[in-house]
Amino acid sequence: MAEHQAFYKRISADRFSPTEHTRGPWDAGSQHAGPPAALLGRALEERPGARADMRLARVTYEIVRPVPIRPLEVTTTVLRAGRGVEIVEAALTPEGGAPVMFARGLRVRTLDEPGPAVAEGPRVPSPGETAETPFFAVPWEVGYHTSMDTRFTEGTFREQGPGTCWMRMRMPLVAGEEVRPLDRVLVAADSGNGISNVLDFERHVFVNADLTVHLHRHPAGEWVCVEARTSVDPAGIGLADARLHDEKGPIGRSAQSLFVAPR
Repeated sequence: MAEHQAFYKRISADRFSPTEHTRGPWDAGSQHAGPPAALLGRALEERPGARADMRLARVTYEIVRPVPIRPLEVTTTVLRAGRGVEIVEAALTPEGGAPVMFARGLRVRTLDEPGPAVAEGPRVPSPGETAETPFFAVPWEVGYHTSMDTRFTEGTFREQGPGTCWMRMRMPLVAGEEVRPLDRVLVAADSGNGISNVLDFERHVFVNADLTVHLHRHPAGEWVCVEARTSVDPAGIGLADARLHDEKGPIGRSAQSLFVAPR
């Protein structure tokens, strides 16, 4: 794979240059929130001094404003350091600007010896059981929509209502660096409201101002499934709620608060 085929290029230890593959479907100058969510998630897990015996159990993102396609700095701060849990915050700041996205992660200490495992619900059909499903029409050739392999087992991007979609990154998060399992989940999780859209894209805006991901199991494999449902109140506030899976079964949940308005 060519080195330029990645969502980001690393400039230094904490600075990254986004490529055109991060571009979202609504604004040619802004990123889809999935890649920056994964970049911040990686910072929470791999900051200097991070404990190897802890794992990310929950991360909440506040998307203050659209993330521009220009160099970004990632900073991390430990808010609480305990024996069993820690809380870490990360911020994403464009060059010459104010922070545009925050992530607050809860990391939990893992057991030295395996404990009891309890499965949550049935598995969804595997990605091998369905063909690739195209995105809705996007006015530019390259972006997040071409950088992800998407396969629906329920619904499509062009249908309104609940949707279940397997997603796989076509390229690494950072050029020349290994893709982490957490990268795959966080790149995909922000797509819940698009997968389960209940309103006409051409007549309504339904963007998320936040994203929360809970993981009870560490993900495995290349594919992540987002099984999403969206609800909207007449006041213009919505919620996209999703179960997350890998090919072994359920791994957690994600939720997005939606701002809904006519175009």
